[in-house]
Amino acid sequence: MRFLLFAFVVVQLSAAPVQPPQVQHRGTGGKWIAATAHPLATKAAMEVFAKGGNAVDAAVAIGLTMGVVDGHNSGIGGGCFMLIRLPDGKVVALDGREMAPARAHRDMFLHDGKAVSQWSKTGPLASGIPGSLAVYDHVLRRYGKLKLADVILPAAEIAERGFPIDPVWAWKLKAVTQYVKKFPYSAAVLLKGDGSPLLAGDVMVQQDLAKTYRAIAREGIRHFYHGDFARKTAAWMTANGGLITAEDFANYRFKEREPIVTSYRGHTIYGFPPPSSGGAHVAQILNMLEGFDIAKMSEVERIHVIIEAMKLAFADRAHWLGDADFADVPRGLVDRGYARELAGKISKMKATKVPSHGTPPRAAEDLFNKHTTHFTAADESGLWVACTATVNTSFGSKVLIPGTGVVMNNQMDDFSAQPGVPNAFGLLGAEANAVAPGKRPLSSMSPTIVVKDGKPVMSVGAAGGPTIITQSLLAIVRRIDLGLPLEECLARPRFHQQWSPDEVRIEKRFSGSVLDELRQKGHKLSPRGDFGASQAIAWTIKGFEGVSEPRGYGRADGR
Repeated sequence: MRFLLFAFVVVQLSAAPVQPPQVQHRGTGGKWIAATAHPLATKAAMEVFAKGGNAVDAAVAIGLTMGVVDGHNSGIGGGCFMLIRLPDGKVVALDGREMAPARAHRDMFLHDGKAVSQWSKTGPLASGIPGSLAVYDHVLRRYGKLKLADVILPAAEIAERGFPIDPVWAWKLKAVTQYVKKFPYSAAVLLKGDGSPLLAGDVMVQQDLAKTYRAIAREGIRHFYHGDFARKTAAWMTANGGLITAEDFANYRFKEREPIVTSYRGHTIYGFPPPSSGGAHVAQILNMLEGFDIAKMSEVERIHVIIEAMKLAFADRAHWLGDADFADVPRGLVDRGYARELAGKISKMKATKVPSHGTPPRAAEDLFNKHTTHFTAADESGLWVACTATVNTSFGSKVLIPGTGVVMNNQMDDFSAQPGVPNAFGLLGAEANAVAPGKRPLSSMSPTIVVKDGKPVMSVGAAGGPTIITQSLLAIVRRIDLGLPLEECLARPRFHQQWSPDEVRIEKRFSGSVLDELRQKGHKLSPRGDFGASQAIAWTIKGFEGVSEPRGYGRADGR
């Protein structure tokens, strides 16, 4: 502890903290664009573009920088889904979702036959094998212009010099301080000497994370998956009752998957396939909505119909969705005929009960192949990147591997610990999402790219657990159906219905008359403050436009 305190003082005396640019929710450009949840991450993207990098280089720089300045949401101790639209029009989907360790098993979170929810949320059993770094390294080699060292070393410098934390970091740290204190090294890095959390404006220095980043710059991702980091993680897990081994790290593989492709009112929508539920259900809900004249509806009618479509899709999610390498996930979920069948259950007059999931066509034969941040970047070559990355809930498992500064995810909570038992976000799951060795847990992450007449016109994604799906959906509907400016698509109040619990999470910024009319239609409302965090970019006749979450502290910028 004395060494940590001494090192902190040295850094403060030798180098001033890195000051982020101002918050800027909207940016424009003709050559390139980026939108992220943190100004320093957007600045990193702008610097990469200025060095001759492309949108892939910029996206990786964002992801690595976010692991420093937004570590409560994402980092190399977590996973990601990355969707890339190449200049030739091809769209690739890279799955860097965490994998369960080889010794994981279906009943690992049960005690006396009942699920112990905290085991999958906090501590040594909560983490899967991280995949973000594997994806970042691959896309740089395959599609980028710069090397890994070029984009990771600037992030290491920020970690080493420190930066003032924003109100979101401070709020999330305060909320989990009691859990962070369970792990001495985590507390030493994240908390003050007296055990209290940092406050907004306090400087966060992460020397060990800087060392880990510098080691990766020297040795490549071998340091992480085959070297010192893997060994340190395995040793800590063994000493603390975890299941992860060095062999689990060595055996990690990202996957390239086939994107989900659907259409909506003349636009082609590219989404992420399982183990993302987002791509399938954004497509499924859009398919249902295409049968309604959304643009001509009143606000209440429009909200009501979208809520009903959300409810039907999330009922299917609870039963059918899982890692398609292990579970039978029917392609019929995005079948237009099935969508028309579901849409036929929607009454424009009142909310309807959805007792259970539906059964898509060819459900047994036609199958998909066996807290969070979203960022997006594009350049004038036609290269677009939409990436959602996560360590799951705030500060993941609350475990930082000693000597590394890396926050480990708690993605094992995204499995169904026991069918019918909700996870941290209240989501239910079935056998399709049960724990198994090497399996990837179901995710709501929904990176999406929209194309019209062969050209990309919009990219969107979000953070916020299951509301990721509905945030992305609402942005698309507001842009295509209502023709709203991109910033307004994200700024308008949000609502979310996930079938279980059978209630509508809805922002209080809606007028009282709208809330009253929705109640009259039979909706059980749960009014909330602002929720979610979306980033989006669009191509307009004036060039690129980027928008960072209007409720947040991020930045969009371009040139």
